[in-house]
Amino acid sequence: MSGRKTKRIIRLSLSYLTLIIMVIGAIYPALWVIMGSVRPGKSLYSKTLIPDQFTLDHYRELFTSKSYLFGQWYMNTLKISIASMLIGIVLTLLTSYAVSRFRFRGRQTALSIVLILGMFPGFMSMIAIFLLLKEFRMLDTHLALIIVYAAGAPLLGTFVAKGFLDTIPRSLDEAARIDGASNFKIFTRIILPLSRPMITYMALTQFVGPWVDFIFAKMVLRSKEQWTVAVGLYEMVSSNTNSNFTIFAAGAVMIAVPITILFMFLQRLLVEGLTSGASKG
Repeated sequence: MSGRKTKRIIRLSLSYLTLIIMVIGAIYPALWVIMGSVRPGKSLYSKTLIPDQFTLDHYRELFTSKSYLFGQWYMNTLKISIASMLIGIVLTLLTSYAVSRFRFRGRQTALSIVLILGMFPGFMSMIAIFLLLKEFRMLDTHLALIIVYAAGAPLLGTFVAKGFLDTIPRSLDEAARIDGASNFKIFTRIILPLSRPMITYMALTQFVGPWVDFIFAKMVLRSKEQWTVAVGLYEMVSSNTNSNFTIFAAGAVMIAVPITILFMFLQRLLVEGLTSGASKG
């Protein structure tokens, strides 16, 4: 018994040690960026984690300096993220509801296509998307990004949303049909209210993607006034003459604030939606 107890203690100790190392590895870089955003000067390098002096000049300069259009970039990103999130949620819910509740010819084929397409990273289609947007004269527009982000939402969220909808009893649908409800009324009056955890999960994931994306935004948006925050922050430090790393750190903190707040307030619904959607395929 003592040998078993010793092994159990060692196993638990190693598990806790691994978790502590992972937590430090996740928190320390973020803490360094936060401390760098309030450190005087332009360099992130410092002998100590906590600076000797604190300043908010970098945050003030982000929104007041004529060299940066951070406020406009921030609003551009917010507009793109919210619009693509709303459209993406609608498309994903309609797709997942159709494959979850209805049986039709080509259903399995459609699911297989969605699964296969979801296996490939989005940047593999960059050249094709660029040529299409150029042909339709949609380059350097926010609408182009919204269409790209929203159209890709069902590829990533259909199976998770379908798994959640499969857990909702079909008897509710049948009882509503007996009372004369149409498919649209069943979807809006029964499915949507019961899918609040899944909708929360989808909303967060669909919002975070466009909010932090750099690759597609850099490819589509050309003028400085149209940039998102990811592209704008990259341009701050991309050239050899720019070394405004503390301002970059302040911008990175500003990007993280809304995402952090959303995850903190919606954590319960997020976990519930993710685990329920993963229970069935």
